[in-house]
Amino acid sequence: MSSVPLVYKLALGMIPGVGDITARKLVSYTGGVEALFTESYRNLTRIPGVGAALAGAVAGHEYLDAAAREAEFVERNKIKVFFYLDDDYPRRLAQCEDSPVTFYFRGNADLHAPMMLSIVGTRHATQNGKELCRKIVAGLEEKFPGLIIVSGLAYGVDITAHKAALAARLPTIAVLGHGLRTIYPSVHAGAARAMLDNGGLVTDFSSTTLPERNNFIRRNRIIAGISDATLIVESGIKGGALITADIAASYNRDVMAVPGRPGDEWSAGCNALIRCNKAALVESCADIEYLLGWKPASLAAPIQTLLFAGMTDNEKRIWAALKEEGDLTVDTLARQLEMPVYRLSPILLQMELAGMITPCPGSVYRIRG
Repeated sequence: MSSVPLVYKLALGMIPGVGDITARKLVSYTGGVEALFTESYRNLTRIPGVGAALAGAVAGHEYLDAAAREAEFVERNKIKVFFYLDDDYPRRLAQCEDSPVTFYFRGNADLHAPMMLSIVGTRHATQNGKELCRKIVAGLEEKFPGLIIVSGLAYGVDITAHKAALAARLPTIAVLGHGLRTIYPSVHAGAARAMLDNGGLVTDFSSTTLPERNNFIRRNRIIAGISDATLIVESGIKGGALITADIAASYNRDVMAVPGRPGDEWSAGCNALIRCNKAALVESCADIEYLLGWKPASLAAPIQTLLFAGMTDNEKRIWAALKEEGDLTVDTLARQLEMPVYRLSPILLQMELAGMITPCPGSVYRIRG
């Protein structure tokens, strides 16, 4: 856990005109978060790509008062703040270049859970689309009781996925396009409250931020990045769900889509994704299980018991690292084990073929099960 004061963590995400990528760059050039807020205007202008206006915004410090008020709100309401330099920052988001430097969380879900699936789609979901969404979620619960369902609390597919997860007693997380003082749309406030007991609410917007159109586009990167994969249930040929699909693909995450009949307005987007090989075709939870290589919980224990008695010393070291740390990239494993990647890669392949580990997007490996 980093020792950065809370007010600076919040302030880094509140500097006018500074996005998440630029914020990381500023911290890197100045040598640390606290150093950034004490850096002179003159030195800030010397950072490549930082002009007079941006340097003035950083050095002006007007946002620090707002950050102090936000820190009081966070502490008073027991809101968890995730900061990109902290050890507990969710590993999936950490792999995304433009993930939020700071975000807020209310709830009890484990953002490092082994399995997380985003389900999104049109606000104009059909009855068939809603019913299929419910069946998929219910089917996944039977095999993967620890799975977390992520969506955006919007009308249509989003709220259907959340409610289906709540009905199945699966944790579900809503990623909001506004601050935690607000729930939008207000008719979904009951579902949002239920998520606090089994799931949670995530946002990278400060508490006073109101719902605005661009906010919902921006929050889609969290929906795409916080999960292993994204499923599009129904979508028109344009819309937020397709933006989320594009972002997920840019993160090397699996994208899946439910097909519809030719000519159906709210299946046109899904059909286009499948036709252009941007999404895998999904008709049931069994397709998701196959595409992601997930193993039902009931089968995990026997597999582990049978497979690992004859592991080599290097396989045992890899297994121990993955068991202790969770999902790890090839580069991270190589550093921890002090083993060149060219030696590590064939061992990982053998372990994968033996069913010991599972490869994930981004050259990440995890224990199978």
